[in-house]
Amino acid sequence: MFLNGSSDIVHLRQSPDFRLSVNTLLRNGILPTNGDLQAQTEALASQVGPIALTFSTLIGKKVLEQLCQERHKFGVKSELFDGLKKGTTVVEFSSPNIAKKFHAGHLRSTIIGNFIANLKESLGNNVIRVNYLGDWGMQFGLLGAGFQLFGCQEKLKKNPLQHLFDVYVQVNKEAENNEVIGQAAREFFRRLEQQEHQALLLWKQFREITVEEYQQVYKRLGVHFDIYSGESFHQQQAQEVVQQLQRRGLLKTTEKGTGVVDLSSAGDMSSYSTVLRSDGTSLYITRDLAAALDRKERYNFDEMIYVTDKSQGIHFQQLFQILLAMGHSWAERCQHVPFGLVQGMKTRLGEVVFLEDVLDEARARMLRNMSQSKTTKEMVYPEDTAEKVGISALIVQDFKGPLGSDYKFDWDRILQAQGDTGVFLQYTHARLCSLIHRYGDGEEGAFDPSLLLDQRSISILQHLLRYDEVLYQSVQDLQPKHLAVWT
Repeated sequence: MFLNGSSDIVHLRQSPDFRLSVNTLLRNGILPTNGDLQAQTEALASQVGPIALTFSTLIGKKVLEQLCQERHKFGVKSELFDGLKKGTTVVEFSSPNIAKKFHAGHLRSTIIGNFIANLKESLGNNVIRVNYLGDWGMQFGLLGAGFQLFGCQEKLKKNPLQHLFDVYVQVNKEAENNEVIGQAAREFFRRLEQQEHQALLLWKQFREITVEEYQQVYKRLGVHFDIYSGESFHQQQAQEVVQQLQRRGLLKTTEKGTGVVDLSSAGDMSSYSTVLRSDGTSLYITRDLAAALDRKERYNFDEMIYVTDKSQGIHFQQLFQILLAMGHSWAERCQHVPFGLVQGMKTRLGEVVFLEDVLDEARARMLRNMSQSKTTKEMVYPEDTAEKVGISALIVQDFKGPLGSDYKFDWDRILQAQGDTGVFLQYTHARLCSLIHRYGDGEEGAFDPSLLLDQRSISILQHLLRYDEVLYQSVQDLQPKHLAVWT
């Protein structure tokens, strides 16, 4: 029993089952205002002792009953969540560019977006997971022109994304000193915008082989999507958005011939967003406006969450501003969840470019660590175990800090077997599963809470009781750090 008479709280044990405010006790006349306050609180604590023992037994009974009855719903039925509105949530995340291998930089968007989708779903929301692929824009004019110059269908079949990556690097290099290639790129994108058959055919081929390869990476991460959308789905609707902006008097034309929306409060063009090139082709934000309008009409969502790196903060601020200016009040329920950059992510081969390299490296390092550990049991599929533990280590490391912060990547720290790491978390989970397999999970209520009165058991029960509070914190700010640290 730990007492601190100088504070406003009487503590029963270092991790209290409950707390009594000394000020409240004084105000209500339960403790006299004169006399030795420390002695009075100690006397009261000694009287409360037997009650605390009964209370601890009740805590054990209550927690174990909830764990057995609610299972995966443990904590989410708390009254803390009674005031939360449930509805349809659209979460846009991952969103890599097609015709390129999955860059390691998209890892954060993928796992953070998946966390938010899981979180919203666990609380009873209808969640729609959208992968909004970068599959339109001038870069595809460059790639299309480049493939016509340097591409090979045979190489495309053998190693599709690597070949497209090589073509894209080559055409970019050539375009630096050759204006003819730049003109060819603009012409190819114009043909795409005008739905020219041959250009579309090549673009569709790029898109299909890319999505097929991406799905293999998502499978490794345990991530799925309800919809594979993209900028291309909305390129025609983007022109309708431009017309709507025009009708509302929101579209202005600059001296260079570009179409812009004035976002300044004084109407003096001190802040504006460009939505149309001088040649009449759409931009990223134009297609984002069209996508938002289409999703509202299609899904009638209650909220929409975009998960991208923090460099796109201004883009989403302008996107929501334009939607509001167009008269769409639901834009106030759209949210951008930004995240920082990962610094120093490398493999043995050097600087990382592709996510597959990172996942392969995590598996290889984990497999080596397992083979060197004396406590590792013989396994039928050690590589499969190494893959799961390695990937979970990457995810836990990412989730430990504030999303908006950059962090330095360190393989040794991430794959440590002890401490607050994903490896230790997986080890603990495996140990608990082993105990459940051996002794049962108390499904039939065959447990005796009076056996859980030692200090360690009480601390664990108290920790479990805080789960709904921690979950509520994560719901409020969509930060996984609360759950990661609590775990």
